[in-house]
Amino acid sequence: MTSRDRVLAAINHKESDRVPIDLGSNPSSGISAIAHDNLMKHLKWKDQPTLIYDVVQQLAQPGEKLVDLLGLDVLDIGRTFNASDDDWKEVEMANGRVGYYPSWFNPVKDEKGNWNAFHKDGTRIATMPEGATFFDETVFPFVDGYPDSRAAMDELLDEAMDKVLWQSLVHSPWDHASEPDFWANLRKGALHLRETTDKALMIVFGGNLFEWGTFIRRMDNFLMDLYIEKENAAILIELLMERHMKGLEKVCDSVGDIVDIIRFGDDLGMDSGPFMSIDIYRDLFHSHRKQMSDYVHKNSSMHTFLHSCGSVYQYIPDLIEEGIEILNPVQTNCHDMDPARLKREFGKDVVFWGGSMDPREIFNHGTPEEVKTETIRRMEIFAPGGGFVVNNIHNIMPDVSPENILAFYEAARDFRL
Repeated sequence: MTSRDRVLAAINHKESDRVPIDLGSNPSSGISAIAHDNLMKHLKWKDQPTLIYDVVQQLAQPGEKLVDLLGLDVLDIGRTFNASDDDWKEVEMANGRVGYYPSWFNPVKDEKGNWNAFHKDGTRIATMPEGATFFDETVFPFVDGYPDSRAAMDELLDEAMDKVLWQSLVHSPWDHASEPDFWANLRKGALHLRETTDKALMIVFGGNLFEWGTFIRRMDNFLMDLYIEKENAAILIELLMERHMKGLEKVCDSVGDIVDIIRFGDDLGMDSGPFMSIDIYRDLFHSHRKQMSDYVHKNSSMHTFLHSCGSVYQYIPDLIEEGIEILNPVQTNCHDMDPARLKREFGKDVVFWGGSMDPREIFNHGTPEEVKTETIRRMEIFAPGGGFVVNNIHNIMPDVSPENILAFYEAARDFRL
């Protein structure tokens, strides 16, 4: 079977020659720059630079050589951008070794050793503290309160969103979205991957609603808004939807007949449970997410993928009703997220993309043999009947050894039902 065949079989809840495998199809299934650099050093691949395509999370783009070695089945079409040496510039990573940033990214190191990123108007919008491996948001545009009318909020929202690091420092392909030929180049790149590889293709869209509320208002404020500023929260969500739907229309028109999967994102859970009651979720978010999924299914051949961290068990029936086909990262170390229970209750209705490794204890602290044993145990739970793609729970962090990374993917490649 081709990689694309495997992935589509999994989405259709069918078993194939082996379980499909992912690393780097989107910025919630990737590998940190430092973990990537350590892996390249371990493999003695001096010809494989660490290209930090997601500067906020400091994630490396897997090169073709690594894609082949690990047996990866999915590619992010954003990799067709920033494709020349001139698109990258050298940077010293937190481990003291060399990586490469996109040429447009120009953080400044201060006297304390912190890296700061600035908006074009001079506002500091993100900081990576000395020794850290992730940029933190420093601007929450409506932190002091909502604008006094819907019209005022609408007028100010685009400028506000542009000062949030997740938009201002966005990864490829969206770092090129302002270019006049962007949509034509996006289609050209997707067609190239379709013609030159057998991989399934993914596009990262976003479409975040709850998370954008937290980016704009700050987490503590927006969580309270859902209960005591519900009218303003609803207006903000509606205005976000207007923007999301315009972008979604362009994505479907441009690559909806080429790309296999569209990735949405919205972290709805904590370790201990959901961020909000199911009633609040249904009142403020459910119909909007359904609108986006319905649009994709009616106007493209793409399958819908939602990244949502944490304990999301209570939301899963609603997500299925909304038309979400794939759930990631399947954070099984959270409340109510037992793998066997998830597979038993929802395995016929949603694809579990992730959940394949304990990232807090075994992946970073275990031996390679322990990693292999845990990988096989989880695959034995999730793989029967299809509906499963192997992926770590979220991104591979800097403290995961090369030996454990290779053990994980070896176990995944060799597994058979």
